[in-house]
Amino acid sequence: MRTATIQLESLTCPSCMQKIEAAVKAVPGVYTTTVQVLFNSSKVKLDFNEAEVSVEEIENAIRRVGYEVQKTRVK
Repeated sequence: MRTATIQLESLTCPSCMQKIEAAVKAVPGVYTTTVQVLFNSSKVKLDFNEAEVSVEEIENAIRRVGYEVQKTRVK
C-alpha cells in the first residue's frame, strides 16, 4: 500500500470536493475509506494499491472531472 497527497488547483465550493471524492473512490485499487479531500488546502490524501493502479491513473480521474493536478507526493 502507498499513500498519495495530491495538490490541486484551488477548490472554490463544497461540490468540487464531492465530485473529486467520487471520482477518486471510483478508481479500482484506491482504498475508499482513506480518501480525504481537504477543501481549505485543496489537497486529496488517499491510500492505494500500486499493484492495481498507478498514481497517474488517479490523477487522470481527477482531471476527467475538470480539476487541475499541480503536484503529487507518494510515500
